[in-house]
Amino acid sequence: MRPLFAQRTALLAALSMALLASPAAAADGAGATFPAPLYARWAAAWAREAGNGEMHEIRYQPIGSTAGIERITRGEVDFGASDIPLAPEELQRRGLVQFPVVIGGVVPVIHVDGIGPAELKLDGRLLAAIYLGQVRKWNDPRIAALNPDLSLPSSRITVVRRADGSGTTRLWREYLALSDPAARDDAAWQTGVAATGNEGVAATVQRTRMAIGYVESSYAMQHRLNMAALRNHDGLPAVPSRPAFEAATEGLDWTALPAAQPPLLDRPGTQTWPIVGASFILLPAQATPRTQQVLAFFGWALHHGQGLAMQQDYVPLPPEAVAGVEALWRERYAP
Repeated sequence: MRPLFAQRTALLAALSMALLASPAAAADGAGATFPAPLYARWAAAWAREAGNGEMHEIRYQPIGSTAGIERITRGEVDFGASDIPLAPEELQRRGLVQFPVVIGGVVPVIHVDGIGPAELKLDGRLLAAIYLGQVRKWNDPRIAALNPDLSLPSSRITVVRRADGSGTTRLWREYLALSDPAARDDAAWQTGVAATGNEGVAATVQRTRMAIGYVESSYAMQHRLNMAALRNHDGLPAVPSRPAFEAATEGLDWTALPAAQPPLLDRPGTQTWPIVGASFILLPAQATPRTQQVLAFFGWALHHGQGLAMQQDYVPLPPEAVAGVEALWRERYAP
């Protein structure tokens, strides 16, 4: 068997040759807002490095995971992106193939006067109570009990949630449901105001005093929002950061990828962030004229774009997961 490096080099070379033989047109993708800032930076860097104009252009619309799944299923885009991994039977029904490309953390963001970054401490049970409308003021005794050193305002909490079908929301609600299963009930998920996309939630929290929301961490950084600390599996207050997100991946068996998403919620570890998930790309099982272009782009990203991922607090796939993704490509899309 050839060494792994040689296999990867051969795969990328084959993808590049197939790309040169394909029609010179931009590839279009749509879906999750969770990884959108990273995909934009990857696309710009890929276009500069690869050259050849439109042949290496990647265009991406961050419209939410649910909409991305539907658009790739209907063949309206060249690739979809979703933070909601599809089960094998669902992939077969839709005629799709999926693989992960990056990992990131979902964080609670607040806009409360007098409270600085990571000063407010929350946990899953308290967040569930806030999002289910059971805790309505910032000085509620349940918040005060976790934050005895803070001066909490008596103001009403403005809850901000996603309006669109969202993998970010799914991760958030699944985490909350570990403390209160009612968080999975759509009828109970109506508290507060709705905003579209991670960008919409971040912008709404930014301009709304006494608000709380949830976004992928890069949106919190982009909007300079305060992120709250969360009590993790070990009962310690974890601060959102790339090392804390990365800690959630330690000790995982990645052999299930790319078929499914490993459990990254409430993982053990003293510094581990409790809400972490992978983001997936969806491709048609039957290659289209631009499938090789999409594969060449993500092949470049998995090997040369990881520095950009880390700059935005995303966690690159570990080498064993990258090897699994490339094995899937060889199996399904060998030129």
